[in-house]
Amino acid sequence: MFIIFGFYKFQKINYLKKKQIILNNLLVDKDIHGSIIISKEGLNGSVSGKYKDIKTTIIRLKKILNIKEFDSFSNSKSKFKPFHKPKVKIKKEVVPMDLIMSNRIKKKNTHISPIKWNKLIKNKKTLLLDARKPFEHKVGSFKKSVNPDIGNFRDFPKYLKKLKKDKPIAMFCTGGIRCEKASVYLEKKGFKNIYQLKGGILNYLKKIKQKNSLWKGECFVFDNRVSLKHGLVQGTYSICGGCRQPISVKDKKSRRYEEGVSCPNCFHKLSKNQKSRFRMRQSQVYKAKLSGKKYNFQKEFN
Repeated sequence: MFIIFGFYKFQKINYLKKKQIILNNLLVDKDIHGSIIISKEGLNGSVSGKYKDIKTTIIRLKKILNIKEFDSFSNSKSKFKPFHKPKVKIKKEVVPMDLIMSNRIKKKNTHISPIKWNKLIKNKKTLLLDARKPFEHKVGSFKKSVNPDIGNFRDFPKYLKKLKKDKPIAMFCTGGIRCEKASVYLEKKGFKNIYQLKGGILNYLKKIKQKNSLWKGECFVFDNRVSLKHGLVQGTYSICGGCRQPISVKDKKSRRYEEGVSCPNCFHKLSKNQKSRFRMRQSQVYKAKLSGKKYNFQKEFN
């Protein structure tokens, strides 16, 4: 069994290149897979490994970056390795919004616990805003939520400018970090009634039982599990080999679905040459399966 630990922290980080090398060596040394993004404004990460290795890694990571507590974190489990390798990246912003978070920015505590969240979003006056990308929203979301239909989060402020400043806004995203930064942006623009789901969707699905839930569908995650259900149990979605978009069980029943090649979303968008190359790749996958060898995107069961 593998532990998946997700976390973020907005805090000034210096000597990024040096910290990148140290963190990368730490992940390799402890056989931890996943990705960590560091910038001058903080860090965001999702890593996986055995329980004792994850525990040791997080303790050392906090010490390296002089972090007392994360702004938010989550734990879940998987029977297979959800990431293929360790990656530590340096970026200008942890969340790209052309807004650098700093210690000088003071933010109200607008976090709403999963238990209180249901009451908030049942209010008809509240704008329920899904801050994720359109394909994530399609996999699952809260009932009656609105998605800006924006492919790049950097364009999110353009949408936010259109909202009424006196209207209550309840935002949510996968783990909370996108809403964390968006709420700072809105406060700077004079918005007063801003709320965000504490710990994001993952925390909600972990804390709220399905019978009491206002969530519909599954939650897309950026690892090989693809989607999660209530209790953070692995969902039913997989990834199309052609367009790398999440596909449902229903999609797989379509005549336009071909394993490793295409799905209803990309069948007419792919060229004959692309489909031919993908078929060749998939044939190698089948051969690797028969011989028991590893191949790209394989789920590595323990």
